[in-house]
Amino acid sequence: MDVTKTVDATGQKCPMPILMTAKAAKELQAGDVMLIIATDAGARSDVPAWVSQTGNELVESSEEGDVLKFYVRKK
Repeated sequence: MDVTKTVDATGQKCPMPILMTAKAAKELQAGDVMLIIATDAGARSDVPAWVSQTGNELVESSEEGDVLKFYVRKK
């Protein structure tokens, strides 16, 4: 998957991962994919909720230990 932008929110606590994601999304064009990397457990529910509210698409998500990864396609 071609990632246009990566948001590294590791070590950040809520609400910073979502604020960083929202800011980065403004720089993307429709169809671009953004990778969000977070370690805050709240991101498990916060990122999918943000994706739903903004009308974007959650393409894939995964967990590797404490690291959460979300691939979001901008609509």
